[in-house]
Amino acid sequence: MRLFLTVQKETRTPGAPRPPSITRWALAALAGSGRGSAVVTVRMVDEAESAALNKRYRGKRGPTNVLSFSYGLARGARGLAGDLVICAPVVVREAARLGLRDRAHWAHLVVHGILHLRGYDHVRETDAQAMEAVEIRTLKHLGFQNPYDLHA
Repeated sequence: MRLFLTVQKETRTPGAPRPPSITRWALAALAGSGRGSAVVTVRMVDEAESAALNKRYRGKRGPTNVLSFSYGLARGARGLAGDLVICAPVVVREAARLGLRDRAHWAHLVVHGILHLRGYDHVRETDAQAMEAVEIRTLKHLGFQNPYDLHA
């Protein structure tokens, strides 16, 4: 799949990944998704923007680590289009709490968000297991540990 990626950095939180890393992680998450194009924007934000979007689109209070917004393509088009909004301060806090390197958690959230754009979900347990298996395999391919087995 061909990727057209836009990266927007609207945060002053240090340690946000550079576009080449985000591109690599997104391409890995798109592997095996068929032919066509993926048009994706990754927007790195602070807590206020994340909280506002989380409230507006999910009805939940406070910031969250990643939000995925999928957009339909024109009739007959192959591929996907969407936005990922990743809250940098939440990523840093979660990584510290989980004992992960920031970079590993960023990679996980980009992969996780791209999989949502591909149609994966984790509402039902069986769907969550399928999504996690793809995340684990993708992150391993990228050189990162299983994010769900933090004792490994």
